[in-house]
Amino acid sequence: MPLNLVNFAKVHKEDLLTSGHRLCPGCAAPMIAKLALFVAENLGYDVVVANATGCLEVSTTIFPFTAWKVPWIHNAFENVAATISGVETAYRVLRRKGRIKPDKEIKFIAFAGDGGTYDIGLQSLSGAVERGHDFLYILYDNEGYMNTGNQRSGSTPPGSYTTTAPVGKKIPGKLQLKKNIVEIMAGHENIYAATAAIGEFMDYMNKVEKALKFKGPSFIAVLSPCIRFWRIPDDSALDITKLAVETKYWPLYEVDRGVYRITKKPRQFKPIKEFIEAQGRFRTLLKHPMASEIIDELQEYVDRRWERLLILEEATKDKPITK
Repeated sequence: MPLNLVNFAKVHKEDLLTSGHRLCPGCAAPMIAKLALFVAENLGYDVVVANATGCLEVSTTIFPFTAWKVPWIHNAFENVAATISGVETAYRVLRRKGRIKPDKEIKFIAFAGDGGTYDIGLQSLSGAVERGHDFLYILYDNEGYMNTGNQRSGSTPPGSYTTTAPVGKKIPGKLQLKKNIVEIMAGHENIYAATAAIGEFMDYMNKVEKALKFKGPSFIAVLSPCIRFWRIPDDSALDITKLAVETKYWPLYEVDRGVYRITKKPRQFKPIKEFIEAQGRFRTLLKHPMASEIIDELQEYVDRRWERLLILEEATKDKPITK
């Protein structure tokens, strides 16, 4: 059932990620974390959070202060999934032995950026999902190693300016497409995996609810603009993610044990060029001789991917891989 925000607001007690952190004005990452914790709180769960090294971690826990009002574990860049899976296992064992008797059901959430998910943490994440641990992994995808100065990651789109793949005379920025991380995770079969965008916050919150109630591993990739390195105004994070959905750059869908469902189908799509032109990180690309070629290739790619999603949605309807 979709969330009822009116009822939720009646029982909402406090923000479990408080103000006063050092994230940039307009950053989407704290909104992503705060909304996830809001859903968990109002579903009646207690929450344990593990947080990979990255913008969200370093900016919310500058010693001796913390913005988190839940049990929170910091771990290295590469092992947040291993950490949260270990905590979830310990919890199950202690409950089975009667060592702990919590008043509320506890849910386990891992937060990580794209560097700690697409690249450095992929092995740890894949292992935890394959083992079937009951946890929610939320990726805030800002498409680069932003905490360390905008280096290219496996999530960076082609043509985007980064310090390790700059746009110049020799190359027009990064040449490769970004990894399709949701398809990689969905390929583990017994999992709930989805995309979300902070600008479509009700869609995101509904998916968090599904993920928390799912028995087993769940994964949500949330498009999370980096104000500084996307070179966008600090009040535009929500709008730019809506534009990503409207241009097919970031389609909103879910895969529940192999069953595909597109959760938002815009009545009319906009060209991918509008998404590119709205961000300063593509400004240099737009002056490059290969700009038209790269934009056309990206347009063709998002069109094909959308058609593929439509086919998968129809082909897998009511046919889960596992029970």
